[in-house]
This record gives sequence, C-alpha cells and structure tokens, in this order.
Amino acid sequence: MPDQLALDGFEEPSRAEPDEPGIPDGARVVRVLADVSGIDDKHFDYLAPPAWADRVRVGSMVRMDLHGRRVAGWVVAVDVDPPDGVRLRTLTKLSGVGPPAAVIDLARWTAHRWSGRHRAVLRSASPPSMVPSWPSPPRSQPTLRPGAGDPQVAELLETDRADRPGVVVVRRGPGTDLAVILDTAARYGAVLAITSNAVEAGSLGSRLRRLGHRVHRYPQQWAGGTTGGIVVGTRSAVWAPMAGLAAIVVLDEHDESLQEERNPTWHARDVAIERARRNEVPCLLVSSVPSAAALHGADRVLVSDRSTERAAWPLTIVADRREEDPGRAGLFSPALVDAIRGGGRVIAVLNRTGRATMLSCRSCGELVRTEDGEHLMVEAEGRLVSPATGEERPMICANCAGTTLKRLRLGVSRAAEELAALAGEPVAEVTGAGGLPDTRIVIGTEAVLHRASQAGVVAFLDFDGELMASRYRAAEQALALVARAARLVGGRDGGGRLVIQTRMPEHRVIRAAVTADPGGFTEAEMMIRTAAGLPPVAALAVISGAGAAEMADMLRDVEARVIGPDDEGRYRIGAPSWDELADRFDLIDRPTARVRIQVDPPRI
Repeated sequence: MPDQLALDGFEEPSRAEPDEPGIPDGARVVRVLADVSGIDDKHFDYLAPPAWADRVRVGSMVRMDLHGRRVAGWVVAVDVDPPDGVRLRTLTKLSGVGPPAAVIDLARWTAHRWSGRHRAVLRSASPPSMVPSWPSPPRSQPTLRPGAGDPQVAELLETDRADRPGVVVVRRGPGTDLAVILDTAARYGAVLAITSNAVEAGSLGSRLRRLGHRVHRYPQQWAGGTTGGIVVGTRSAVWAPMAGLAAIVVLDEHDESLQEERNPTWHARDVAIERARRNEVPCLLVSSVPSAAALHGADRVLVSDRSTERAAWPLTIVADRREEDPGRAGLFSPALVDAIRGGGRVIAVLNRTGRATMLSCRSCGELVRTEDGEHLMVEAEGRLVSPATGEERPMICANCAGTTLKRLRLGVSRAAEELAALAGEPVAEVTGAGGLPDTRIVIGTEAVLHRASQAGVVAFLDFDGELMASRYRAAEQALALVARAARLVGGRDGGGRLVIQTRMPEHRVIRAAVTADPGGFTEAEMMIRTAAGLPPVAALAVISGAGAAEMADMLRDVEARVIGPDDEGRYRIGAPSWDELADRFDLIDRPTARVRIQVDPPRI
C-alpha cells in the first residue's frame, strides 16, 4: 500500500526495539484476537517473524497455532509488551490485509453497543476472500458528467462542511431517483453508500458509473474504497475501508434489512452514524418514511417542498371494507377489481405468516380493537382480550355495541383462484426464491415487493393484518411496506396506483399514504413511543434460549428492568438508554447454557 495514501484509521506502526529480551532481531510482538468460538473475545500475544514483520499492521489477518490447532485471527495491536515469563509462539501465516485500525475499533464499539462478540462483528467487516495488499491509487481523477443534483444536499455539503452537519435525515418521496443524491454527495469527496438490497446496489452503481464516478461494489471490491470514489453495498458495506471519506449515505434507512439478524444484531444505520461522528463527516439518512430512530437522533431534517414530495408518491386508492357485509363480501373490493382490470403489471400482497387473528363486527364492519384503537383483541374464554396490553371486555363491539363477531381469514391460494376468476386470466402465486413469473398478475407475501422492479398496480389485500400486528413497530413497518410498493409504482405522473383494502381508513398510516405526507405519522408515532417508554426514547433487548432465565436473574441483580418470561420463554430487558443497557450486560457473566441476545429487535 503506498505510504502517501491516507486510509481511514491506518497508521504505520512503530517498530519494536530489536534488542528487547526474548524478541529476535527484526521480529515484533503483536496481539491477536482469535476467530474461535467458545473462548469469548480473548487476545493472545505472538511473534511476527522478521521476514514479514514490516507488513503486519492493526487489522492484518493472520493464522497461528492455538491449543493444538491452526486458527485464524486479527491483529488488534502491534509492538505490545509481552507478558513476563511467557515464551511467545510465532505466527504461521500473514493471510492478507483486513479491517483498518479505525474499523477494528468501531467493531469493538459495536460489539459493546449490541452486547455481542467483537470477533462476530469483525467477520462482517473482513473481506470475503483474502486480499494480499491494498490497491494502488488511481493515476488520474475521473471526468464527471453534468448532473441535475439535489439542491438541498448540495447546499448542506457546500456551506456546512466546516460546521460538521452531523446526522441529517433527507426525506424524499418514494419515486425519487436515489442516484441523484449519491451523485451530488460524491462531487464533494469519497462516499460510502449503504442500501437495503443487492439489486438496488447494482442498479445505483451502474447509474453512477455512467455519470463518470468510480464505483466499487462491496463486498466484491472490498478494498476499492481505499482509492477513493463511491463504495456501494448492503448493510455490511458500513465496514468498508475508505480513504478521504467525505460523507456516509444510508438509503432507505427505515428498511429492516439494514439490521443484522445474527448476534450481535447491529443496525447499519446506527453504525454509520457512529462512524461518521468519528470521522467528523455528515451522515445522510435518506428515506421516504423516516424511522422514529432516525428522527430521534437527527441534528436536522431536509424535506422537499410539498409539490415535489407529493409528485413522488403514487395515487393511493383506499377500499373501505367496513361498508361490506363480512359474511358475504369476497376477498376483493370493487375498487380493487377495477384497478386490476386497468392493465399493466399487478402485484397483490397478502401476508400469511405472522399476521394477527382478526375479529370484525357483523353489524358495522369495524375491527375489534382496544379502547385506544392501537391493538387487536382476540377471543379468550368467552371474553375479548388484547395479547399486547392485557385489556379485557365482554364480546361486544366498542363501536356499535354489536354482539355478533366474525373471524376474518384469508389465504394466498384461495385469493389467487378468486383473482384469476375476476380478471379472466392466469394469476401466479409467488413463493420461495427466484424471479417473478411471466403472468401479468402475481400474488404473494411482502417478499414479492423485493423481487419486482416495477408495477402498474400494487394492492394490499389485507392491510389491517399489518397495521394491527402485535409488535410495537407494526405501524412503522406497515408504512415501510407502502413506501416500498410506492417505489415500484412510481410517482404520480406515471399513472401507477396503490390500492389498500382496510377497515381502518382513518389510521395514521393510511392518511400518510393518501396525503403523501409522512410527517404527521412520525409525530404521532413518537408520542406513542415516548408515552410507552419504547425505543428510540428508551432501550430494549430480548433474551431467549436455555440460559435466558439464568441471565434474567443476573440482570435483575444489577438493577436492569426485566419483564417475562412470555409464552415463548423470552424476557424483555429495558434501560433508559442504549449505553446503560450495554453496561448492564457487561456487568454479568454469560450463562453456560445458550442465550440469544437481540438488542432492539425489529419484530417484538
């Protein structure tokens, strides 16, 4: 790697004195984090042999003998003082370059913040295949083509660079061309761009190359960011080695796929915020429906003017099913049938898994909900009970006092059959992985929204199941689904439509979609979270597994807030802040039995 390259977090380490006792001339003592399960995050000191000691740096990936077997690891410190009386072994191999020192330290912070193992985070930050050396910087700078640019983003980066803009939420309608935002940011220096799916990362990369930018796909071009330009990738790209970093941009920051599913359950948005803070560069959180977490931590919010934002949302048709007889109405409203017969690709969304069991009143058609309207109620031993809040009442509709209630059941296969009969053409049911069928009309779970690139109509057949799911983030997740569908349909001028079948047309999610204005939704959502003491105003984790009960007892001993167990044996762990939550976990030892820790779980 050339000496003149200012790589983020890279410093040439000082050499050990060759005449130190026990250290061969030219060798160095390094500290290594072994990539081995079952030994916590223990570090071991080794000798780097003189033949390649000059190339060993913090982050180097090495191999060594440990307890009778050869294992991999990361160098986390160089030229350390060896322990007294210990005969040091020599590393067996320098495998290649790994995460730079700044990323190593960021991974350590992440492991603490999400109560996980440092080595688990470093696996995400390491190259998929060994990289022998850093690439050379380019000989010349690219020639950029003129671009329309995003005026608000350009003004932010142009005038506020000395003021350290911090965390900026950029709210743009779902029909906005995200490449424009990245193009604007990249004209001020190297940009790290994190998006929610690999298909979009590839598409954005192609667009930006046509504009003249040097683009590196992560993780395929793992070290490319050390030469400048734009790094584009999914959540793991937040760890990309970078040189001359000018900004970090997180696209669709509200998307759940930005959160790691394995332990530790770090979120790329929050890691990006911390990395930007350490590098003193702006972190732009781009979203059509900003999450409560993003808004809570933002220093400022950039919003398009109303006409521009409204134009970037499609026309939304709300089919109010309260006026239909629950006993006789089919799966499809007249409004939905008209939209489907209008032509163009049609995507019908019906989630089968994880949806709530719903009751509706035969008299007025309203869903049976709690007094505040936020949670569904189900029948239990002849009474209505809310699993989320414990609220109870007799089997009576709170809206009209009706006593005849009906369960609402839907199934994808049945829906596909009825839709084919109504449309007079084949309807394909989308299941599993792969591309979309060739049929004009397809139906499937929400996963179908991530497999399509565009559509003329997206219809939610049972949106109430999303709105009333027994999760504290249900409304936010429902609005994210609407935003994803709106991107497929395009802006208002494109003629596409969203159709939402619901018995709650006044719900704040529906209002946000119809008015193309998520601002009112987020204000109401923050009020609800604050009143309930839920993230982002407080911290929450869930523990499960064979050792969960033992860990819960230990957490109670260090004054953590523990609720549970629930019906699945899980415990909720709460704290006033994320730092305090992490500190509580650090105060205890892990049980010998398996425990899974989910910090800020998205579906609880």
